[in-house]
This record gives sequence, structure tokens and C-alpha cells, in this order.
Amino acid sequence: MSFFTAEQTILFVDDDAALREANAQTLDLAGLAVETFADAQSVLPRIAADFAGIVITDIRMPGMDGLELRAAIHAIDPDIPVVLITGHADVTMAVRALHDGAFDFLAKPFAADHLVGVARRALAHRALILDNRRLTAAAAAIDSPLIGESPAMVRLRETIAQLAQADIDVLIEGETGTGKELVAHMLHRQSRRSAASLVAVNCAALPHDLAEAELFGSNLVDRATGKLGQAGRIRGAHRGTLFLDEIDTMHAAVQAKLLRVIEEREVQPLGASAPEPVDLRVVAATKTDLMDAVRAGDFREDLYYRLHVVKLRLPPLRERRSDIPQTFAFFLDEAASKMGLTGFQIDDATRRHLVEHDWPGNVRELKNFAYSVVLDLPSDPARSAMPAAAPLAERLRRFEATIIEDTLAQTRGNIGETMAQLGVPRKTLYDKMAKLGIDPKRFRG
Repeated sequence: MSFFTAEQTILFVDDDAALREANAQTLDLAGLAVETFADAQSVLPRIAADFAGIVITDIRMPGMDGLELRAAIHAIDPDIPVVLITGHADVTMAVRALHDGAFDFLAKPFAADHLVGVARRALAHRALILDNRRLTAAAAAIDSPLIGESPAMVRLRETIAQLAQADIDVLIEGETGTGKELVAHMLHRQSRRSAASLVAVNCAALPHDLAEAELFGSNLVDRATGKLGQAGRIRGAHRGTLFLDEIDTMHAAVQAKLLRVIEEREVQPLGASAPEPVDLRVVAATKTDLMDAVRAGDFREDLYYRLHVVKLRLPPLRERRSDIPQTFAFFLDEAASKMGLTGFQIDDATRRHLVEHDWPGNVRELKNFAYSVVLDLPSDPARSAMPAAAPLAERLRRFEATIIEDTLAQTRGNIGETMAQLGVPRKTLYDKMAKLGIDPKRFRG
């Protein structure tokens, strides 16, 4: 079973009309989408850097030949597979083309199953290339870094670095907006599997009737379209990382099959006569305590313990309030930079909101608030934003001082209560107050 999808198209180029149509029919009967072209020039407008399919072309054609076409396609996207069709006298030329980047060649005369086999391998290769590009772009777009110097965040970053190299399954627990997907990407990027794919699956978004085929794949032929089934997300994560987000929402029938994948490291697609081995790391995430779902009978206990080799708990913002100024400053600076502005200073209403709000949406909510401050949106809590020339470090110092002073004022200078509200150890609090020139005695009375 290959990893190509129904959207992929084979562009078949040959100036011999009889051979062109015969080979196109062979590919069509195999369930592969194909378009035919009589010359190389006419196929080039169909090629773009995001083209999902492959090109199969004869070498000897009038005008632009197959080698010239391959070179032109290579200039658009060097990762588009080009399969060359050669006569006996052209084999040496085709071998040289392989060294130059051609995917494969077919020497005439070739059997129909040979043509189909090469086409499927090329389509699978292209699908993986595009999937890796999408995942790389998604990873690069993640913009909620694990910012903060609270003890909890320092420990979390250290633990991620250690676990990344351990290559063991990980269960991530954390409220909405705490950065579970970011942690999964960090575990993958810092691991020995980073050269392969991280395949992310939102279990809550999987329709129950399609979940098994989507996850485990299918070798069945769709009777309506005649197309072969799909490879499945699990096989797509072979040699990489499978990230199962919102694992607590997974249907019971799917949980049973997933248990076998995790226990045996093999997957059996729908319609397959035997399972296939898969080499992957499983990272699962949940925004609730998964054991609660086990107790309620909504999640398999044996699957829970298979996933729970190591558990990472991501602390919510309200438990690490000392990180709020630094995180807010980061997003404020990011928003200002994207909008071509030099920076902002905030007013008392915004400072109070940072200190007093519980941030149920955590880092994601804090980021949205920072952007709204830069945009000066009236629908947000009362505050204003004015351009300022202060650098990020100075703004951060001001934010920290304001939050500590506001908390001291609320607690009337009580160090124990201030430590509890800010979620910092006594030594850290005293060090910050000394650095910022804050005297807690001023707030007692």
C-alpha cells in the first residue's frame, strides 16, 4: 500500500498517440488519476512548486525532449518526481539523468505492472515530500514559546530536553492554551527522529465513521470512485513522531486498535491481511486528567498506562504569575514588529488586568491580549497603548516592578501571600525586589 492520495495526478507525456493512450488506460485502470500530453511544452503550465503529482515522460520527442522537460521541472521544484521512458539506446542517458535528479526510468518495452509500480512509488515519495513541507511550515509557525524563568518553566524545559533524547512515549497534560502542541514539536525537533515527520492528529476532529481509515489506513478500493484507500496517519509517522492531541476524545473502538499499535509497534490497515511494522514515537496530549476519563469508563485503563510512560504537566499561567510580564512583553514586541511599530507602553488599566486576571486561556489568551493592546481594540479591557522608545528589556523591568508592587499592595506587604500569588520562591522574590529597588515595608500598614 502506497502513501499517495486521490488528489495526486500523473502527467503523462508522449508524442506517440497510441502509446500515450494505452499507458494512460493502464494507469487509470489501476485507480490512478492521469492527464495526457502530446508534447513537453504543453505540460509545463500544469507544474508549480506545490504540484502534488508526478510526471512520466518519453525522452525522445520533437521540440523539447524529456531530459529538457525534466530540467525545466527541476527548476520549478527539484522534488517533483520525473520518470523517464527510454528506448534501448537511451538507457545510458537515462542512468545519467538519475544522477541529475530523475526519479526513475522505464526501458521499453515495459510491463503494465512495472509502470503502475513505479508510478505508485513516485506518488508516495511526492506525498511524503509535501507532508514534510507542511509539517515544517507548521512547526515554524508555532509562536507560543515556553517563555518564563519560574522554577516550573525551568524544570519543564530541562525535562523536555532530557525526554527528547530518551525516545519514549510521552503523555502531556495541560489546560487549553498552555502549549501542548509546542511541547510535542520540541520533543520531536530535539530527538533523533527529527529528520522524519511529526504527524499531528486532532482526535476530537476525527469523525467516528472515518477515524479508523484516517488513522490506520485502508487497502480497500472505493466502489464509487475506483480509487485505492489511504495510507493512514500512523504509517505516515513511520520513523518519526505521532502526536495524538485530545486523546481523551478518541472513540472506544479506535482506542482498542491504537492499543495494539502501541504495544506491538505494528498497524493493520482496513482490508489488509496482515499487520505492518511501524517505527514511531507516540506523544499524546489531553487538557483534562486522563485518569478521570478512565474512572468514568470513557478511556481504556490499559491504553492509559501504555501512554503514560512519562507524563508532562504544563502549568497554567495562574500558577506561574511571575512569567506573565516576560511572556506578555515577548508578544507585545512581536505584535509591534509585525505591524512595523517601535514599541508600546501600557497604562494602569492594562497592568491591573495582567495582575488580576486568571488567564483561563493561558498563553494563547495572553498573546491575543498583547495583540489587542497594540491594535488598541476598544472591545478589550479598558486600557490604552501609546508609542514608546523604551527597549524590550526596560519594558520588561517596568512590567515586573508593576506586578510585584501591585501584588504587595493587595497583600499589604505580606511576603508569604505575595509569594503564593506570584508563584515564586522567597529567594526569587527578594532578589527581584532588590534588583528593582522595591521596599516591601512601604506597603505595610
